[in-house]
Amino acid sequence: MPSPSLLYPSATCARRPLSLSLSLPHICRSYRSPYSQRLRPFSETLSAASPSRACYSISTATAPSASTIASKFLSRFQSLGPQTRTQTLDANQLQLLSLTLNRNALYPGTPSLSNAGPPPAGTPIPPGHHLVYFTPAFLEGELGADGTDVSYNPEAPFTRRMWAGGEVRWPRGPDGKVNLLRVGQEVRETTRMLSAEAKVVRKTGEEMVVVGVEKVFENEGGVAVVDRRNWVFREALKLPSSSSASASPTPADAPPAVSSTPNSTAPPTFSTENGNTHTRTLCQSAVALFRFSALTFNGHKIHYSLPWAQVVEGHRGLVVHGPLNLISILDLWRDVQAQKGGAHKGEVMVPESIAYRATSPLYAEEEYKIVLEEGEGKGGKVNIYTPSGVVGMKADITA
Repeated sequence: MPSPSLLYPSATCARRPLSLSLSLPHICRSYRSPYSQRLRPFSETLSAASPSRACYSISTATAPSASTIASKFLSRFQSLGPQTRTQTLDANQLQLLSLTLNRNALYPGTPSLSNAGPPPAGTPIPPGHHLVYFTPAFLEGELGADGTDVSYNPEAPFTRRMWAGGEVRWPRGPDGKVNLLRVGQEVRETTRMLSAEAKVVRKTGEEMVVVGVEKVFENEGGVAVVDRRNWVFREALKLPSSSSASASPTPADAPPAVSSTPNSTAPPTFSTENGNTHTRTLCQSAVALFRFSALTFNGHKIHYSLPWAQVVEGHRGLVVHGPLNLISILDLWRDVQAQKGGAHKGEVMVPESIAYRATSPLYAEEEYKIVLEEGEGKGGKVNIYTPSGVVGMKADITA
């Protein structure tokens, strides 16, 4: 699986926020997935991060156009056909993810995981937790300068990737039941490149390549998860000289580099207003980001190297991983369902789908709020709010 952290773009050359006023393509336009009839188009306007520092960009005056690169990229990957990998779902990986999330138990009433044995074989994988499996497997010398996996990158200069959003579905069988991934199962991941299109930011004229990818996870019961992702590739950054990097001051509005209060061992809680609005406050530490990077074998430096995040990519601090935000949204949803008694004894709560998109970065050592507003049935709309009230990610859950 390509590096799952690349949610946000690097710094923009302007000090004002860069608004990516473009519509992402329906990613089944160029390749019709056998699962596409069950997927909604992901066609939303993106709003990129707004780091406050100057960027270092390269000139593309003589470089191939975005449309040429997108066409070659799509042709190359579609000529290769679907890429498959097989993996046994490891209990240790699931245990360590739960501890990283500060959750000492996978489900209510299940054994403690801290300083204990891993979950037994057959334990269901909670929704979204599949993201710590099928991690990239490359030598450090095969990674990009920023530490990212480049196996699915278009050619230069469009190599700076952000995870723009996507949709995950958990198909139901004829009996209406979900086919759960479980610890110890042998699972096959099939990756299909669905589209690659050139786009232009209307306000700035910046070119980029928008890529659609689908990953299907199957066990002995058939398809268990259909995970569709949209990536935006922008121009690569030119690295600053060592002298300019050392001379760059810390942003005035940077979050604290070190946590001022000890982390609690209590699991995440949430509050409820008006019966259907549920809010959870989180503050990811630098340690949590490091542990999540390790679990996903994700080397992107914006998650653990403060100088790189601030000086090179123009962020205020260490950036919270996009997949970590997605998992946090799903964890809040299932905690709400468990409190409401929406699950029968022994039943694992899994939504039908979640469609999500990233709009602004979240930083380590800063509190942010996840707000779930329930709608009809068990689904609802979710917004993650930064400390200043800006929406960092939004999602629609169908259940």
